Amino acid sequence: MFLKDDLSRFPRVRMGHLPTPLEQMPNLSKEVGLEIWVKRDDCTGVGLGGNKVRQLEFYLGKARAQGATQILITGAVQSNFVRTAAAMAAKLGMGCHIQLEDRVSGKGVLYRENGNVLLDRLFGATLHTYSEGEDEAGADAQLRLLADDLSAEGEVPFIVPLSADQPPTGSLGYVDAALELIGQGESFDEIFLASGSAITHCGVLYGLRAAGDQTPVTGICVRRDAKLQTARVTKRLQDLADLMGQANPVKPDDIRLDDTAFAPGYGQLSEPLLQALRMTARTEGLVLDPVYTGKVMAGLLAQAPRLSGKRVLFWHTGGQPAVFAYGDLLADALS
Repeated sequence: MFLKDDLSRFPRVRMGHLPTPLEQMPNLSKEVGLEIWVKRDDCTGVGLGGNKVRQLEFYLGKARAQGATQILITGAVQSNFVRTAAAMAAKLGMGCHIQLEDRVSGKGVLYRENGNVLLDRLFGATLHTYSEGEDEAGADAQLRLLADDLSAEGEVPFIVPLSADQPPTGSLGYVDAALELIGQGESFDEIFLASGSAITHCGVLYGLRAAGDQTPVTGICVRRDAKLQTARVTKRLQDLADLMGQANPVKPDDIRLDDTAFAPGYGQLSEPLLQALRMTARTEGLVLDPVYTGKVMAGLLAQAPRLSGKRVLFWHTGGQPAVFAYGDLLADALS
């Protein structure tokens, strides 16, 4: 397939346990009256898995090609991205500097010390802080200052960027994932996934359309409302087309965003979210996280009447370590 040849032009370190399983969810399906399947990207294998493994294969491939000795990355306190970067950097013999942004208000010691933060430290990362949670350009600028300091010490730093003014290199991993899904031979009436940075969302949507697959892809908003996210997805899709050196195969009406499960905001709990966590765990023994996949499932379940009798795919992007960071809140809610 021509897309495979296009992807092979980009440096990559192959670490993920791929392809990830595609499984039916019969008990949950019976509960809600539609046929739900799950794409198990929580099973990508490195550093407790998740979608970021696919993305970082390309970022760290580029880093290794440049002779990097230190990886620099920024994200929320309970970021899955930075946790996975620390694990993958360790496997490559690189150091890792993580900048934790204060994006979620009202959280205590458990949130700041457990879950992904505990794993960051376990993987040997050096932690830094950035007080602003909604300043992507500022967070990247702070990383560049840190990179300058490391360069002065003789290191070769590589920044994994956050802001949308940088090429969406990580989306290449999800262009490849879309081809993987097609190769698994199952068809669906609709695909549901998280839309935050938009890297996963754009990669899947772009890959499907470039391969001629017209399956609808609904992004469930986890970071910003549908209007703002639509603008971000639109821009990142064009950025991805430019990176690939191709015409953008995605039409404006292919971009579907739903923010009904977003409230009360990024990383905050709600009753629909808690219900999604409970139902999925108690019918399928499958753990979702309270920031991303729980909200995706909440959004999917809210649309169950519209989807009645249809065959849908829930893309599980991982993130389960965050459950432990929310342990106090979840214990109260589930008791």
